[in-house]
Amino acid sequence: MGSDEKRIWGIHTKDDDLFLQKGVIAIGWKDMGDLGKIEADRDAFKEHYIKVYPYAKKGSVANCAGMLYRFAHEVQVGDYVVYPSKIDRMINIGVVESGYFHDGDAVEYVQQHKVKWLKHLPRTAFSQGALYEIGSALTFFAVKNYADEYLAAMDRDFRKNELSMAAEEDESVGATAEEIIETTKDFILKELSKNLKGYALEDFVADLLRAMGYRTTVSAHGGDSGIDIVAYKDELPPRILVQVKSQDGDIRETTIQSLKGAMREGDYGLFVSLSNYTKNARKYLDNTPIIRAINGTELVDLVLKYYEDLDEKYRKMIPLKRVYIPVTREEAE
Repeated sequence: MGSDEKRIWGIHTKDDDLFLQKGVIAIGWKDMGDLGKIEADRDAFKEHYIKVYPYAKKGSVANCAGMLYRFAHEVQVGDYVVYPSKIDRMINIGVVESGYFHDGDAVEYVQQHKVKWLKHLPRTAFSQGALYEIGSALTFFAVKNYADEYLAAMDRDFRKNELSMAAEEDESVGATAEEIIETTKDFILKELSKNLKGYALEDFVADLLRAMGYRTTVSAHGGDSGIDIVAYKDELPPRILVQVKSQDGDIRETTIQSLKGAMREGDYGLFVSLSNYTKNARKYLDNTPIIRAINGTELVDLVLKYYEDLDEKYRKMIPLKRVYIPVTREEAE
């Protein structure tokens, strides 16, 4: 979009009737009061947010204060709004007709703009990528990647045959599926890194190996053997000696060698890290096939594969919901 074109905003709500029947878009944060009385400055909004919500997490302060500032000061008359309604699963596109105002009589959504709804279109009228963009976890956000698709939608009369054709030719499906998968993997790795340090990661890896069908014994904490977990596939050898590292930096060759030094003839080794391995460490591993190394990305893949069999406490730590996502026909074959 060019700089002279209108911006497009996306918004979510739990009150479809308010938006559709009263012709407004609105957000909450009632305790913030009238946003028009706060200095029109992002830092001022952050300071006010912290005063109102002193126990808010640092990350949420920036996100929420930023949304409130954009809603009050960046949304302009003539801008477009895309709003997916849950009550009828439609995509509603409108134009902003008023500046920001505070409705003190509203039960919850006190921060408002007047909007004229121009189109109410079925979700099937849009590409998977466009739908994914307005599925943002944020309450209020700018629509950028698929802005042109939403603008074009206002100029078209979507008939059933066009909708079917759009579904068959949707080239955004593969990219959208990949983005969802990568976002999920990022979330898992962040949760592992945040919640599992030191001995806690050893216990988690032992449980993951159990979910994969191994019998595991976690070594006594504080031991100097260099072995964190001993695993067997069944009652018989080979024995698998596991070393787990939760450090942020890449694993060096000397660290891998310490695992090799603790192994006896017939043993296999497994090294698990949330980070990665240096070039020399990789070279050493290539020349030592009895030791397998797993980095953070590979660990996440295993978590996804064996998630349902993990201990309940780890599933609560990494809350995931099984869903089906569209992929290209080539990927499905």
